[in-house]
Amino acid sequence: MNELIILACALLPALLLMLFIYYKDINPEPPYLVLKGFLLGMGIALPISLVEILVETLLSPFLIIPLIGAVITAFCVAAIPEETGKYLALKWLVKKYPHEMDERMDGIVYAVSVSLGFAALENVTYLFQNADAWVQVGIARALLAVPGHYAFAVLMGYFFSLYYFGDRSKATRTNIILVPVVAHGIYDTLCFVSEILPAIGGIITMMLIYFCYRMHQFALSKIREHANWDAQNQQTYDEQDTQYSQNDDEWAHGAEALRNMIENKS
Repeated sequence: MNELIILACALLPALLLMLFIYYKDINPEPPYLVLKGFLLGMGIALPISLVEILVETLLSPFLIIPLIGAVITAFCVAAIPEETGKYLALKWLVKKYPHEMDERMDGIVYAVSVSLGFAALENVTYLFQNADAWVQVGIARALLAVPGHYAFAVLMGYFFSLYYFGDRSKATRTNIILVPVVAHGIYDTLCFVSEILPAIGGIITMMLIYFCYRMHQFALSKIREHANWDAQNQQTYDEQDTQYSQNDDEWAHGAEALRNMIENKS
């Protein structure tokens, strides 16, 4: 019974954030496809963890230097493999179902589904590994780690949609990976440094909280930007559709009048 409670609490933060972003889309994506992205994110967790172990082994001589090791671990062992894996999964998902990728918010929704699937499985692992203190670990990760993966994914999805829908600049393409990697790396660095330097751990933790706050504010602004673009695009489409319908009605009425006139003359 206790195992089921731990499992539910581990999955709940990711599921709530998934629902939040899902309903931010004015034309929600097919649930089965969002679920597929979520499961895909879970599926890439093991391969990514193996890559992380390999990278950690290769870089082990540098990791023994406390602060430098923390930065290298944060960026090279965690951020780069994880965000690259999520990007490849996102790209595969969109390539397999291109007909569903028809709005800018879709890139964010699919990126978040993959990332939260990864975060959910990671959260399950952490909570069961710390079963004696799963409540404390669960609360900390629900407030920071899982929302962190969500925010990284919003940033990835934002630039992915920009590139997908026409902004083919090199900067935009680079930012699909670069921005979430930098955000992820900074987040992990602050976490690791707070453990290495317990004397100033409180200050580092406050810096981490402030960084997360700013990152989420930025992510929300990007969600609003794409949502507004989609809404304006939808409005334009509806107006054009209405105009076409009116034109069709006018042609139909004209054709009917012409037929009546011909029939009356004959």
